[in-house]
Amino acid sequence: MKLYEQYPVSLTNSLSGKKEKFETLAPGFVGMYVCGPTVYNYVHLGNARTFLSFDIISRYLRSLGYKVRYVRNITDVGHLESDADEGEDKIGKKARLEQLEPMEIVKRYTEDFHTVMRHFNILPPSIEPSATGHIVEQINITKKLIELGLAYEVNGSVYFDVKKYNQSNHYGILSGRNIEDLMESGRDLDSQDEKREKIDFALWKKASPQHIMQWPSPWGEGFPGWHIECTVMSTKYLGETFDIHGGGMDLKFPHHECEIAQATGANGKSPVRYWIHSNMLTVNGQKMSKSLGNSFLPSELFSGSHPLLTRGYSPMTVRFFMLQSHYSSTLDFSNEALNAAEKGFKKLNNALTLIKSLEHPRKTSTINSEFEKNLPGQIDKCFQNMSDDFNTAKTLAVLFEMASQINIWTSQKESLAQVNEETFENYKSTYISMMEEVLGLKEEANHNNDLLDGAVNVLIGLRKKARTDKNFALSDKIRDDLKGIGIQLKDGKDGEMSYEIEK
Repeated sequence: MKLYEQYPVSLTNSLSGKKEKFETLAPGFVGMYVCGPTVYNYVHLGNARTFLSFDIISRYLRSLGYKVRYVRNITDVGHLESDADEGEDKIGKKARLEQLEPMEIVKRYTEDFHTVMRHFNILPPSIEPSATGHIVEQINITKKLIELGLAYEVNGSVYFDVKKYNQSNHYGILSGRNIEDLMESGRDLDSQDEKREKIDFALWKKASPQHIMQWPSPWGEGFPGWHIECTVMSTKYLGETFDIHGGGMDLKFPHHECEIAQATGANGKSPVRYWIHSNMLTVNGQKMSKSLGNSFLPSELFSGSHPLLTRGYSPMTVRFFMLQSHYSSTLDFSNEALNAAEKGFKKLNNALTLIKSLEHPRKTSTINSEFEKNLPGQIDKCFQNMSDDFNTAKTLAVLFEMASQINIWTSQKESLAQVNEETFENYKSTYISMMEEVLGLKEEANHNNDLLDGAVNVLIGLRKKARTDKNFALSDKIRDDLKGIGIQLKDGKDGEMSYEIEK
């Protein structure tokens, strides 16, 4: 039996708003598309959380035995400053401000994006297509929509006719909006607007003479709209209908809604079976925003250089922190939460280091059958939790239980002889694979252990002298200050002292 048959996945489908059993179009194969970054600036933390969420999903599906084709695009043209098809192209504007060619901007920020992904140990997708690499396909689908009567050309621009589409389909099926409310809200058309209705959206935009990025088309020089690229690239590499489409919650409307309309209109069928959306980040309870000054880049989080941070945190600590919440939940950043996450990750990381070197004695004593039967249950819970809508938070809770058991086996090696070798090896391989392959938490070395040991022993010597001199205030201060940074002093017999790093 395949693992995906033993542990069937259920996931929350944004299309229905319900948790559903995951059934793939082709047995054993998953096609997944995720909206990638618009590469006009440094990737922000909200982006990182989205791509981390789908990294986990693709990792877990692969661990169950699925063959996954994961497509994540690069938007390098067509994303205007406003969702209402207004303003400059974001990349073109950045190129003008920095006095560079648009493709120089694209290269710079694509490389930054890939660097951040590597820091977080987010695996690359199977295919990473770009919008500019698929101009021909975007023109072709636009022509098809015109021929079907679902799009119209005005002065060199082409717009999707939402009212016409809605006569036989439901525009708003994903976001839960209805066309009447959309037509009543928002900005009214002015005399210069080319659209028939304000809810119509651009498939192709006529380029002004000063617009840097433009291509020839049947309607004149122009560039594609933002939404059409994802429809083209997802269906080209995954088929007219595929399994999973993901992205941030902010893309549900209008971007993903428009994708559904374009693909359904062009191909006569719904393009996606399961829509998955990750939630946003907050900082100290407030929405992360540049205007509030609480938005920070991953590099600032690693270095601690942002004013809201007391210090920096390792990429794996931040990855662990993000995994403590379900992908669909709001995630709140604070120094206190990051400090707690660091301690939690250290405990799991320490257990990972220990179990890699832990070997079964092979010679078993009396098997403790009552104890041993609990171990497969922990393994089972890891898979059950991950198969339940990719619940990393509950999976981590089980890994903490396993880490405690690993610490017991390490300190009391005789207890390991009470467990069958096969049971232990399965336990060991599950802990390692869940940590490294599924959750992507790389083992981090504890650097400078000898230096730390020497420094703490110097302080222990000073504390001993303080106690001999009856300077108890200094003795207590040394103990308390060390405890404050996570080092616990232990007083033993005959005035001896030892220490341990709090997990």
